[in-house]
Amino acid sequence: MCRWLAYSGSPILLEELLYKPEHSLIDQSMHAKLGVGTTNGDGFGVGWYTPGGRPEPTLFRGIGPAWGDDNLRELARSVESGLFLAHIRASTGTAVQQSNCHPFRYGRWLWLHNGRIRGYQELKRSLVMAVDPDLYPHIGGSTDSELMFYLALTFGLEREPVGAVERMVAWIEDAGRHNGIEYPMQMTVATTDGERLWAFRYSSEHSSRSLYCSTAIETLRLMYPDNPALQTVSAQTRIVVSEPIGTLVGAWQPVAESSYELVRPGVDVTGPFRPELPATADPERGAQLVAGQVTEL
Repeated sequence: MCRWLAYSGSPILLEELLYKPEHSLIDQSMHAKLGVGTTNGDGFGVGWYTPGGRPEPTLFRGIGPAWGDDNLRELARSVESGLFLAHIRASTGTAVQQSNCHPFRYGRWLWLHNGRIRGYQELKRSLVMAVDPDLYPHIGGSTDSELMFYLALTFGLEREPVGAVERMVAWIEDAGRHNGIEYPMQMTVATTDGERLWAFRYSSEHSSRSLYCSTAIETLRLMYPDNPALQTVSAQTRIVVSEPIGTLVGAWQPVAESSYELVRPGVDVTGPFRPELPATADPERGAQLVAGQVTEL
């Protein structure tokens, strides 16, 4: 499965995380250690926000292996951002095409995912029918990951991110159970509105893919007072990764099973992730969500 990285903090060049670390995201595209497979060569993508620029993020995505893309290397040397998401893809069955490469974008929002919806082909039609009709035309690819994004938007991602993702997962799990799929959801997800960053770790069987968050910078400064890199970034800097990009002892903390992390200015938040289906939802007949309310079709 895929590998990803999310960064929030002092503006840095993308190459500082994509290429330079010992076990950088580019290294993971060839030599992943904690994924299902070691190679993630079915495309890549980076989405970033420009300091002082327009609020909507910029995307750069490609269908080839990240390790061999010279344009990505050139871009990473010159683009600086204080908030970006990066993803290397290992397809779980959908086509290798640009519209299927993460991150996905809607307005100010970015979304990426590692994992899958089990039985996706059987569930796809009923899940698509739950997407808000006004959002449906914006779906560009065929992946379960992008459909999850638009379901989360349908359930109120822009207003209540954690609750919306919980409702999205509960909807998929209920649809799965109605189709005899016991454990339909496997996911680690990152999403951002350009100011705050959320990361989720969850699976229906409660045995999720790996996810780590960097230790608080102030703690690392006390542990490694002679490390110059730790002195140049703000105390609010955080990195969330599918697997650690370096070997500095104590630098990475595993994200707990069935939980979320919110990285924001001020104090970060960690909380439980508890999918809950809206009381009026009925996946057997489909649903349309308008302004956060579920009504029968």
